[in-house]
Amino acid sequence: MAIIEGNCREVCEASEFVTIVTSGDDGPHVVGNWGDYMRALGIGADTIVLPAGRYRQTEQNLRQRSRVQLLVASKKVQGTRGPGQGYLIVGTAEVVSTGEIAERVKAQFPWARGALVIHVEQATAQL
Repeated sequence: MAIIEGNCREVCEASEFVTIVTSGDDGPHVVGNWGDYMRALGIGADTIVLPAGRYRQTEQNLRQRSRVQLLVASKKVQGTRGPGQGYLIVGTAEVVSTGEIAERVKAQFPWARGALVIHVEQATAQL
């Protein structure tokens, strides 16, 4: 079942920045990535792949609790209340440093140590 579709896909395709939130022993941990990196690696119907540079705390948190939240937004996409729309994307994630996905990411982003692979379970429009 496609989760990233319609207006949500439009927002992902236009978003300049992606906010990524994981949870660890010290509470929420927030990092970011560029929207064009997300688009360069392809946005699937239920998967998002981002290059992972440092992301050490993110990876540590995901080993304990694989839950992740992303926030994407764009003023270029018509929203429910005028110009601009955001989506909260929820799912599970992992940092992978070997295998086909990691090698594809490293080929496109030589500075990356691997891939942050997000398995999307839900996308909710921010009203």
